Amino acid sequence: MATVQPKQLLLLAGKPILVRSCRALAQLPAIKEIVVVAPAAHMQQCRQLCHTLLPPDQVARLIFTPGGTTRQDSVQAGLESLSPTLALVLVHDAARPLVEADLLLRCLHAASCHGAAIAALPVTDTLKDVAAESGTIRATIDRTNLWRAQTPQVVRRDLLQQAFRTAAAHGFQGTDEAALLEHAGIGVQVVPGSERNLKITRPEDLFVAEALLHNSTTGRTNYHTNDNAMKIGHGFDAHRLVAGRKLILGGVDIGHPLGLDGHSDADVVSHALTDAILGALGQGDIGRHFPDTDPKYKGADSLHLLEKTWQLAAQQDLRLANADITIICQTPKLAPYLARMQHNLARCCQAADGQINIKATTTENMGYTGRGEGIAVHAVILLEVVHEG
Repeated sequence: MATVQPKQLLLLAGKPILVRSCRALAQLPAIKEIVVVAPAAHMQQCRQLCHTLLPPDQVARLIFTPGGTTRQDSVQAGLESLSPTLALVLVHDAARPLVEADLLLRCLHAASCHGAAIAALPVTDTLKDVAAESGTIRATIDRTNLWRAQTPQVVRRDLLQQAFRTAAAHGFQGTDEAALLEHAGIGVQVVPGSERNLKITRPEDLFVAEALLHNSTTGRTNYHTNDNAMKIGHGFDAHRLVAGRKLILGGVDIGHPLGLDGHSDADVVSHALTDAILGALGQGDIGRHFPDTDPKYKGADSLHLLEKTWQLAAQQDLRLANADITIICQTPKLAPYLARMQHNLARCCQAADGQINIKATTTENMGYTGRGEGIAVHAVILLEVVHEG
């Protein structure tokens, strides 16, 4: 049975929502540890994304733990993963990647003064009580004292633990941490939140969030002076076909009598795309970064080398606009394998499958590829700046 991709792993302006949320929290030195609570089936993917796209000093503060079936279970799992010396616990939705440092600090300060605090916004729309069966309005709700809960929600550790014990004793399930605290008779201070701190729950929320990133007026640094910066790269690789080697193309084992000769797994598709990325970055070629004289790359998985290379682009706040790859190969026929290659390469570049095009062609029996002596690949890529706002 296929698992559903969590919304926190969807891309927002070229980077996963989860990564942006971690980065937002890690901007504050006061936040000593960040526990990423994720479904067990996606834990390795979350870990890999964070390790790839966040700087080492931020990665060092991350802890990964599997969540439970409810928010309450997941928050408790995260709480138990924190160092016992931490007195304040901040809970934040991974789907709120645009939270600002000012709001985080105000919630931390309020919790240190009052024991617990929650970011929230006053309700501005008129509220209606509607009958579920008929869809007709039964009453208009007085919104005078109504607020919309957001995160962060910050609470003293001992108070949160007390709230969990009380909930367990009564079999109570709260929709958020404030509800748990209320149930335990613990007061919660409201801190005015921010409309920018939206929760991404629907597809259209991604468009709103991206617009906020691109048109921010909060005064945060814009990392790029050229808002339309693009970088083009070209890569080429060719290897000889020999007996006794697997034929690996785009991370796919083709199952051919001959394989490509090389120091690594000789995956010419991955090598050409790697060289194209390095070309766009002005970082030389694959031989400079992964020399065939280094024994640690003997038999290396070229998809892993591609992932490591993509980190260089991600660290410069670049994303893949698109890539076009041509495999020149007389035999075997590669059409059945192209979709799997496309998926592998897109995953390594933190892109959607449709952003990478792969096609295979022959040279009508001309030249070394036409004679079946080897396989060659051309790759062209376009990288674009990710606007941080």
